Amino acid sequence: MTNAFTFVMLPPQTELTRQWAKRLGETVPGMHLIVAEDAATAASAIVTADAVFGTLSPELLAKAKRLRWLQAPQAAPPAGYYYPELVAHPLTVTNFREIFNDHIGAHILAFVLAFARGLHVYIPQQLRRVWAKPPEDQGVVALPGSTALIVGLGGIGAEAARLLSAFGARVLAVDARRRDKPEHVAELHPADALDSLLPRADFVILTVPHTPATEGFFNGTKFRLMKPTAFFINIGRGMTTKLDDLVAALNAGEIAGAALDVYEQEPLPPEHPLWGAKNVLLTPHMAGYGPHLNERRFQIIQDNCRAFANGQPLRNVVDKAAWF
Repeated sequence: MTNAFTFVMLPPQTELTRQWAKRLGETVPGMHLIVAEDAATAASAIVTADAVFGTLSPELLAKAKRLRWLQAPQAAPPAGYYYPELVAHPLTVTNFREIFNDHIGAHILAFVLAFARGLHVYIPQQLRRVWAKPPEDQGVVALPGSTALIVGLGGIGAEAARLLSAFGARVLAVDARRRDKPEHVAELHPADALDSLLPRADFVILTVPHTPATEGFFNGTKFRLMKPTAFFINIGRGMTTKLDDLVAALNAGEIAGAALDVYEQEPLPPEHPLWGAKNVLLTPHMAGYGPHLNERRFQIIQDNCRAFANGQPLRNVVDKAAWF
């Protein structure tokens, strides 16, 4: 049986969210939809809202009398989204995870292939119009026989594992929650096994979100455990990695190179030493870019609205205390 409920879309609104609202109104029976265009409308509507989409401030949460579900507007909302009052509240939070798996998986593979075939060396040579090549048995990583360590085996990590295994890499992984090992992963370990696995990896790939447990956890100690021939890749969240320590590791030759899509400070300042560092590939936090993302976001909202109306489990439920 479909249950009536009030769903509030919190401000600010865009043409896209208004389109989503129109589609939801046409496809979710029993839902009273309020598109709050301003703070005053949101403050009034939140009192009797059963569910909301957007960023919920502590002030709005304090006014809510019936709220049971919050749909976050990102896959991994920024620090501060999960404040203490929200964590303590009995409402359920869902997010947009899983919509980037294919795009970010391909970005990871692009970084790995670039390092494996020496593009981090040849692209700068091209810009200088230099024709130079090493002996044929140097400057290449043979992916069959190589080992990739994925730190965080969610949807993105699992897709990266599938792609890497297709090129012959042996894939190791650590994850704080997951215990079921996908077929493309040779070994799955708990998160506390990371230090023991780092010396085995030719590629260390971070896909973890920014949480209280992961903030700054990849630091100089971790880089010193890696092989000097290994490459570091971070496409998760910038706050997980100490960039000063990464620069120091590169300068000391403790690792062979690094590829980043995310950074402690974004945009990365133009004077930052990573811009001029050799053996480094940088992209401007766009690994998730690709087609169909807004339709995937809408599908999660629509699926969850229908599930909420029918008392069924929601997609992408978040552990609020852990932020993901």
